[in-house]
Amino acid sequence: MTEISEMTGLELFNQAETGDQVAMGRLLSLAENRAKETLDLIQKKGVISHNCCVMGITGSPGAGKSTLIGNLLSVWKTEKKKVAVLAVDPSSPFSGGAVLGDRVRMLKHSQDENILIRSLGTRGHLGGLSACIAETVELLIALGMDIVLVETAGAGQIDVEVAEVTDTTIVMLVPGWGDTMQVAKAGLLEIADIYVVNKKDLPGAETAARDIEVMLDYRQSTGWMPKVMMTKADTGEGLEELWGGVQEHQAYLSSTGERETRRRHHLAYLIRRMALAQVSSTWDRTMLVELAREVMAQETDLTRATRKALEFLREDLKAVCMGEI
Repeated sequence: MTEISEMTGLELFNQAETGDQVAMGRLLSLAENRAKETLDLIQKKGVISHNCCVMGITGSPGAGKSTLIGNLLSVWKTEKKKVAVLAVDPSSPFSGGAVLGDRVRMLKHSQDENILIRSLGTRGHLGGLSACIAETVELLIALGMDIVLVETAGAGQIDVEVAEVTDTTIVMLVPGWGDTMQVAKAGLLEIADIYVVNKKDLPGAETAARDIEVMLDYRQSTGWMPKVMMTKADTGEGLEELWGGVQEHQAYLSSTGERETRRRHHLAYLIRRMALAQVSSTWDRTMLVELAREVMAQETDLTRATRKALEFLREDLKAVCMGEI
């Protein structure tokens, strides 16, 4: 039998389908580091539509996202669900790898054969997600996971890009997070399917929940009305209700056709990401530096330099489309 370290992407995928956690880990490393091979693999093994519950959890640091996920895993374990958790951590400025802070809080589940926990570094990608997150989610869907959960880095402000790759988006807040106007400014009106006010035992928790409900009264929507729930993640209070809310939202997506609509948006996001990666790889840095020299020497201006750079890029993209690069 071929050693895991010597397997091709397709062989790794086939091995991972048997539940081999080592092969799954190698496969996800492939998604992080070798975009072209990953794209080919998704094309061979990916799926167009699926019944996987792809959910995202976002919120500010300290909201309790990782603690909540750790206890949700206990719920899913009793239901024998195949689950993958992608915990996006800020990258180390030196290695580019994830800091692994989130995975530490979930160690008690790390040996379960039906649970895969993976930390991904942001690697400078904005929006609270890893640069390879769309490809990684696609691979996990194709592997037949029942649930794929994406936890954002939570680096400062709320990370709204998570809605680009998930079907059900949970936004976690804590008492004292901010008033209704701050919630609206953070973009939560657009992305949240379920709001969770964590640390429900603290003063101000019920006020925070009411603030969100007031905000929702001004939301113009004829579809799903986001739910507002309260939890105490460290003790597990409210988690069964939260999971029930997620299942209700998933049923809504299927019954209304919204799941297919969101799936199209997710695939469009993946296509855009891969196209931008191709564009980025064609830039000739030497040419850009020379254009910068011309600008500094006042031989040209920024507008003309930008136009010239795009002309070079257009020719390179023609070569990419014809398979010459």
